[in-house]
Amino acid sequence: MHHVDRDCPWDETWQAFDALVKQGKVVYIGSSNFAGWDIATACQEAAKRGLTGLVSEQSIYHLNNRMVELEVIPACRHYGLGLIPWSPLDGGLLGGALEKFKSGRRTGENFVKRVEENRDKLEKYESLCKALGHPPGEVALAWLLHNPVVSAPIIGPRTIEQLESAVRAASIELDEDTLQKLDEIFPGPGGEAPKAYAW
Repeated sequence: MHHVDRDCPWDETWQAFDALVKQGKVVYIGSSNFAGWDIATACQEAAKRGLTGLVSEQSIYHLNNRMVELEVIPACRHYGLGLIPWSPLDGGLLGGALEKFKSGRRTGENFVKRVEENRDKLEKYESLCKALGHPPGEVALAWLLHNPVVSAPIIGPRTIEQLESAVRAASIELDEDTLQKLDEIFPGPGGEAPKAYAW
């Protein structure tokens, strides 16, 4: 389900998906861009009907946008959903943007604006990646993969080199010191709700 439709009753939604499963047209149901409470509602409504419910959630998630850590990731963990992050490199920003910008490989107006808005973080990040001996894109993917809720990030390689780089990211293990440094550069929302804002 790509975006929740809060105007459609869950009775109708699950009836339709149950029919599709019984007809063999789909095997499992996943969601995309759901809030934590939407995931909980969908799973509870499915359980009332004896259905499997959601098995995955596809959300934007990367070092530079960690809002799903508040409620979506806890909901996924509780209900057993795999998280499939989209835009894991933040549209290329986490894939060595400063080098690409400097070499003239990326010069679009939007990209230039985003690089300038994030320059301080990117300088620290790319410096850390250099010290680790891994390209920035691989570190960003490895960071996602260290989270046990993440099943697999959605990658969009345009070249064989980009594909091979993404595969290498799966073998990178980030130690606690590195994870802490990444948190300092790209602070998340402060943990899970309500602890992140209530105490």
